[in-house]
Amino acid sequence: MTLQQLKYVIEIVLCGSINEAARRLYMSQPSLSKAVKELEKELGITIFTRTTRGITLSPDGAEFLGYARQVVEQTELLERRYFNTAPAQQLFSVSTQHYAFAVNAFVEMIKKHGAEEYQFTLRETRTYEIIEDVKNLRSEIGILYVSSFNEKVMKQMLKEEGLEFHPLFEAAPHIFVSSENPLASKKTVSLEDLEAYPRLSFEQGEFNSFYYSEEIFSTIPHKKSIQVSDRATLFNLLIGLNGYTISTGILNSDLNGSNIVSVPLEEDETISVGWIVHKKTQLTRMANLYLQELKNIINYYAS
Repeated sequence: MTLQQLKYVIEIVLCGSINEAARRLYMSQPSLSKAVKELEKELGITIFTRTTRGITLSPDGAEFLGYARQVVEQTELLERRYFNTAPAQQLFSVSTQHYAFAVNAFVEMIKKHGAEEYQFTLRETRTYEIIEDVKNLRSEIGILYVSSFNEKVMKQMLKEEGLEFHPLFEAAPHIFVSSENPLASKKTVSLEDLEAYPRLSFEQGEFNSFYYSEEIFSTIPHKKSIQVSDRATLFNLLIGLNGYTISTGILNSDLNGSNIVSVPLEEDETISVGWIVHKKTQLTRMANLYLQELKNIINYYAS
């Protein structure tokens, strides 16, 4: 087993395919495949499961990747200390539901800890894809919520995929509306108050189960409903159509603007937002730094 082979495995996971990893490593796809197969044979494990849809990490592969990352990081520390080599490019990926505070933490992490070179990825994406990203270690961390409605199903699903859920904070449900919306001046709103306004939610693609919804009370029928795929579009529609969406109530005016306000929803429900991680991996330094920034921002807005 060589250090180069460990780097090959890490690059394949980052790229999500052997072809793309080979291109970025400036080597042929057959040569890279051969190097991985030789490593698998030497270790007596299957690192990647190969299917017609591509490759995914096996359970043994996920565990191996955690050790490989540690070895590569420690080797780079030694090289910088004793050979005066330049710092290695920092790597980190996170997949998240559409939360401004997750983006804010990402920004702060880069401002405070970004080196001369880094390759970071922030994916605001669908719930199912967050789970798949962390399962296959395309992302080290995923951020999503559970509630009394979806908790049993979500946690069972995470367990089956070898993932762990770590709570970050709990919040009562709020609505986000335009500051010009008549509801913006109310101290609280009820579900009945919302009936006349368009309900905005994030679409979940082919996995459009209520359990994957990013908004609670998604099972309640509504006569005006719009699904969108990104946060910017949702906020534009909040303003342009006097719509609303249901979320945690945590708003960042730097990212969301001052023309969006949060109003408590009169419902006895709790949203538990947390992060998920593959249980067979150990978090890298950048992942831990991101989590710390995430906690700092949540504490700031919750205080």
